[in-house]
Amino acid sequence: MSEPKICIIVPAFNEEVSIAKVITSLKAHNSRYVVVVINDASKDKTQAVAESTGFARVITLPCNLGIGGGVQTGFLFAKRNNCDIAIQFDGDGQHVAEEITKLTTPIINGEADVVIGSRFVGSNTETFKSTALRRIGIKFFQWLNSILIKQKITDNTSGFRSYSREALELLAEQYPVDYPEPEAVILLGKNGFRIKEVFTRMEARDGGESSIGGIKSAYYMIKVTLSILITAIRPPIER
Repeated sequence: MSEPKICIIVPAFNEEVSIAKVITSLKAHNSRYVVVVINDASKDKTQAVAESTGFARVITLPCNLGIGGGVQTGFLFAKRNNCDIAIQFDGDGQHVAEEITKLTTPIINGEADVVIGSRFVGSNTETFKSTALRRIGIKFFQWLNSILIKQKITDNTSGFRSYSREALELLAEQYPVDYPEPEAVILLGKNGFRIKEVFTRMEARDGGESSIGGIKSAYYMIKVTLSILITAIRPPIER
């Protein structure tokens, strides 16, 4: 069996501090990766720094679309370049390139269609401390999604994920906007995709700050809950 063509999708907004390190770590881990940085109309030097590595393809969006639009652009790129597996990998330095194999192996072995890198699965716990409100949100989405797709997903907000060819093709057309990770779990689960979680390490971010914090956390939970429920009652997508 030939080696699968793997596309690493790196959504980036104002990540000039970390993006070179991220790309370099991916190249060091596997120089055969197809790395695409989706520069979401950054106002800093993200584009120039990413291009200077000479390893990543950089797509700069004309206006800021947010994480959903950025990642979906990456799926479209992976689809059009006939990639077998797509990996969502943050541009802030939190994800670890050496952990990617954990996400690709279940897909290559035919055990899963989607693999989520989790901070909480099994006997492992977080390597860094979340806020109390964020921990409540994580537990809430564990409970809600287990009811809707009959499967416990411990880390619904994780942005470290791998997708099979069929899954990435669906998401290239149907990926949610705004804060898409929890909603995507429902979309994939309700449409018969096999989802697996594996423990992956996560580092402290090199720069910037989370887009979900303070009063935004409560707004996020309400908005995403409504989106999840709407997704859950939609009819299945023909595959």
